Amino acid sequence: MPSDRGLKFMNAAHRALLRITGGRVGRSFGKMPAVELTTVGRKTGKLHSVMLTVPVREGDTLVVVASRGGDDRHPAWFLNLQANPVVQLSLQGNPAQSMRAHVATAEERARLWPKVTAAYKGYAGYQKKTDREIPLVLLAPTT
Repeated sequence: MPSDRGLKFMNAAHRALLRITGGRVGRSFGKMPAVELTTVGRKTGKLHSVMLTVPVREGDTLVVVASRGGDDRHPAWFLNLQANPVVQLSLQGNPAQSMRAHVATAEERARLWPKVTAAYKGYAGYQKKTDREIPLVLLAPTT
């Protein structure tokens, strides 16, 4: 698992790649679209952005995975959206829109997890690396 500094570097590099190529490179990872999720820091109140992928999309609802590569800790962005579920999301470099996040219920997770792992088998490996249940987060437009 990369360190916090390593994760921040990878996110900065991903954003830079998108900017340098005008969005031609980095808009997706495999068949999963890339998104930039902006949350409000639960301690600082400052905006924090992270690049993620969307393995499942159901209509206007996007599913992201709080895997942190199988680490035993939840990612900071997940903790932030638990404290404030209204987030900003930019899908594949498009203008950001306001979204409301909610953690998948047990039933939603049971239905969605097979779709998530079908989109990217690495998520199943991440789940095997940790004792915590990796949360799925559903993001739906606020309007």
